[in-house]
Amino acid sequence: MTHSLGGRSILVTGAGRGLGRGVALACAAAGADLVVASPRENGAETVDEIEARGGSAAWVRCDATVATDVEAAVAAGVGRNGGLDVVIHNATSRRSSEPVRLEDVDDALWHDHASVSLRGAYHCARAALPELRARRGRLIVMTSPAGMEGSAMLPVYSVVKGALRGFAKSLAREWAPFGVTVNAISPLAETPAMTSAYEKDPTLEARLARAVPMGHLGDPETEIAPAVVFLAGDGAGYITGQTLAVDGGRFMAL
Repeated sequence: MTHSLGGRSILVTGAGRGLGRGVALACAAAGADLVVASPRENGAETVDEIEARGGSAAWVRCDATVATDVEAAVAAGVGRNGGLDVVIHNATSRRSSEPVRLEDVDDALWHDHASVSLRGAYHCARAALPELRARRGRLIVMTSPAGMEGSAMLPVYSVVKGALRGFAKSLAREWAPFGVTVNAISPLAETPAMTSAYEKDPTLEARLARAVPMGHLGDPETEIAPAVVFLAGDGAGYITGQTLAVDGGRFMAL
């Protein structure tokens, strides 16, 4: 993948840690200039790591639920590179791994999930479309097997991740005449959210390892992010409206 994204300007939301950081690192290693969007200072740490490896990036404080923040992040990419080629909406609720039954869901939890995942995707799409249209660019969103297969203990997370897949398919149809592709990635990654889930359920890690044919959850940078790099690059220009499962074979019928 070396230099496969050379010359591209890419915005990644939720890139302060975990999967988002892994995606940003991989895209930078492939030659892209990154706008690392995150609401907290850990986004600056991602930029420091990118630059330490010889890459190019800038951090923008961005709450994906706030339209003006997303617009500013898009403008940062345009200001650095004269345009924007790829938007990767990775941001999700910090409560995404919190197990809960429907009867215990309150308005605050519902609002948090829906705002970050869905409103954030809406803001990204609205703000970036003129730039993506100008460069025949890419929009990539992060969905989840929970959004397709469901999850007994993650009902709200499942709802928003399923909705993101529908949103991607709809935009893929709408934006195809512009040459803009829209796809989803369904990852099974070892992230801080998963670590938190392990703490809440000590049996979860072993159960997941048994359920994944490859025997482990994917490393964000080296095993999940290469699929994102592919969808962001020239070789994926005729792929749109698809969900790519990157999960070690866990779900083969999605």
